[in-house]
Amino acid sequence: MSEMSLKEKIGQLFIHTVAPLNTQSNRANIYNAVKEYKVGGLLFSGGQVGNQAILTNYAQELSKVPLFIAFDGEWGLAMRLKNTPRFPRNRVLGCIQDNQLLYEYGKEVARQCKEIGVQINFAPVADVDINPRNPVINTRSFGGDPKNVAQKVVAYSRGLEDGGVLSVAKHFPGHGDTEVDSHKALPVLNFDRARLDSIELFPFKETVKAGLGGMMVGHLEVPELGKNPASISSHIIYNLLCRELGFQGLVFTDALEMKGISQNENICAQALIAGNDLLLAPRNLKRELDGVLNAVKSGKLSEELITEKCRKVLTYKYVLGLKNKPHIQLSGLEKRLNRPETKELILRLQKAAITVPANVNGILPLDSKLRGTVVLNIGKTPGAGLAFYNRLQNTLSLTRVVARPDSMEAIRKRLLGSQRVIVVVTSDDYKKYKTMLDSLPADLPVIYVFLMPLKSMLDMEGYWKKAAAVVLGHTDESVIQEYVADVLVGKAVADGRLSVAVADLFKPGDGVTITPKVSRIYRPEDYGMDSKILEKIDRIAMEGIKAKAYPGCQILILKDGKPVYDKSFGTFTYESDRKVEKDDLYDLASLTKTTATLLAVMKLYDEGKFGLTDRISQYIPALKGTDKERVTIEAVSYTHLRAHETSQD
Repeated sequence: MSEMSLKEKIGQLFIHTVAPLNTQSNRANIYNAVKEYKVGGLLFSGGQVGNQAILTNYAQELSKVPLFIAFDGEWGLAMRLKNTPRFPRNRVLGCIQDNQLLYEYGKEVARQCKEIGVQINFAPVADVDINPRNPVINTRSFGGDPKNVAQKVVAYSRGLEDGGVLSVAKHFPGHGDTEVDSHKALPVLNFDRARLDSIELFPFKETVKAGLGGMMVGHLEVPELGKNPASISSHIIYNLLCRELGFQGLVFTDALEMKGISQNENICAQALIAGNDLLLAPRNLKRELDGVLNAVKSGKLSEELITEKCRKVLTYKYVLGLKNKPHIQLSGLEKRLNRPETKELILRLQKAAITVPANVNGILPLDSKLRGTVVLNIGKTPGAGLAFYNRLQNTLSLTRVVARPDSMEAIRKRLLGSQRVIVVVTSDDYKKYKTMLDSLPADLPVIYVFLMPLKSMLDMEGYWKKAAAVVLGHTDESVIQEYVADVLVGKAVADGRLSVAVADLFKPGDGVTITPKVSRIYRPEDYGMDSKILEKIDRIAMEGIKAKAYPGCQILILKDGKPVYDKSFGTFTYESDRKVEKDDLYDLASLTKTTATLLAVMKLYDEGKFGLTDRISQYIPALKGTDKERVTIEAVSYTHLRAHETSQD
């Protein structure tokens, strides 16, 4: 600090954007920003990871003071850099119930950032997605429930910071409920303070309480909080964020080249006066640096304030490991980024996010005995959803139909002859088949399986309202297709919850848990019975089959409501080779008299509620005055038993 000129102190407050292109002109751009304007940091836009690493080493070698290298990686490095691990977007991650997974995710992203020399990640998005028409936030948000968003933001941010990378929650005070993209114009939030506190501000408040280090202020007009746009409003930054909420970390502007703010004169000086510490991506670096310098000379901005902010930036550089100039090891970089452990974490996140919003009458897990199941694949290629079908075919008897717009009538007729339909969607092509899907009979169970991220939930209500079940797999990766197929037949867990609302049909947090079918084995000895004695039933059952008393049967014995003996024998018919299984259904017909009514009557008799010689008209008053008035319960029971035996003969 003692060796820095005013211009150098001002330079430390600027983050300059460059492309990761290893060209002569781009190197000249970096050289000029570092040597001439003494910028405090660089933000690389999209490109190749190798080029960014080479240019980062080059820039750090040029700079007298180690540079902040910032990154805009809301869903990891893959948001900007090719051939890097691709994590799910926040809307998908918002479905996960285990926030520890979000922490692990943040820590892994931090590890990857450090591998490429990054100290700051402009993530996570802390905006609450409650406006389905929002053109810029939508899938970047963790969802529409402020509490869930806050939990995810804090967990992910802690992972980043425990991994040595500064998290930057954005876009304060909240960009979720807007229909204007701040890259193109200035959104306006016309909400009162009570509404702002309960929704927009809530995740940011929790971020501050958690002691996390970075905050980005959005280009948003919030009349309730101040006259100026948030990113240049002292009421919103100094008064609300820093004083009222108590935030003491680094405050960043959103990119100052965005049209929502770039038209303002001397924008960087205004942003510093309002309370920002770091100025991100101004359109004209020289003009804005001179503007800040002139603001100091004219007294609009004090040199003490510049010094204070510069000291704060240098302190964070020291804390984040820039005591010495870092150097990226280029050899083996892509291999270090794409570790097996990283792929395993991505898979865990994907599985944990699988969500079942609807499961009418418990249709899932699917009954493996029911025939006539059609899988209708809707995707851009004939092979779309094939991994799902192949896996499901191991358990269910299936017919696969690939949807094509030129054969919609034939598809509709084929579906009408089925017992249930599983519509597997891997692309937005499902919109082409809306008329056909809407015309399916109301009594035909339709299960929707979406193996794709849903950017818009606006048109989902019409499909989901009539669905027997809905499953969100979020991706068409083969391993997830197979896992979702296992969920449908009760071989795998799905416990995600919707992160956003679907019209008035579902709200954030809705969903059901599907768990594997696990049959517990109950030992007869645990209930005072003898297994060896019960085993004698096997011989009796087989004797009945041999004597052709029945082709097959199931024998179930319950003790204290627990199945201590449950075995199946024989086949469906004498001519069939289809074996009787434990989950087969029986049409009891007239057996209901003995298996239901008789048991109830026996229980009442044991409790002394009636005697066998009681007249039945005592309990059924409608029989009084008829020729059945004097009939006893004993006589009625005998008559029904003989009638049943005669019908069987």
